[in-house]
Amino acid sequence: MDSAVSPRVLVIGLDPYRVPGPWDPEPVTEAIAAGLAKFAEHGVGVETCLFGLDGSDDVESVVGNALRAHPWECVTVGGGLRHSDDQVELLEQVVNLVRRHAPDAAIAFNSTPDNTYEAAARWIE
Repeated sequence: MDSAVSPRVLVIGLDPYRVPGPWDPEPVTEAIAAGLAKFAEHGVGVETCLFGLDGSDDVESVVGNALRAHPWECVTVGGGLRHSDDQVELLEQVVNLVRRHAPDAAIAFNSTPDNTYEAAARWIE
């Protein structure tokens, strides 16, 4: 990410290393990095707000602080929150936090970590 570019997009999602399972978080981490690299390629500033499902994060505080950090043009919510029936309440919480703390931001949804730029690009000028 180019620190000279003002952040316009906030990506909110799950920290792959703090999602319970037996599973390998590395492929998801690599896909997130590839998706974020596209923002730099297009000169669009981006920041991430990743939190765990391991109980170590106060989601309202972590997400609220990230949302208040800048005037976001778009907030992209990651698929890990949407693709699990177990996370419906958490998804609702995140969407309502976006509405409360970044009411002027468009809300986008990616389908995979590596198409995060394309999801946000539908909503930014």
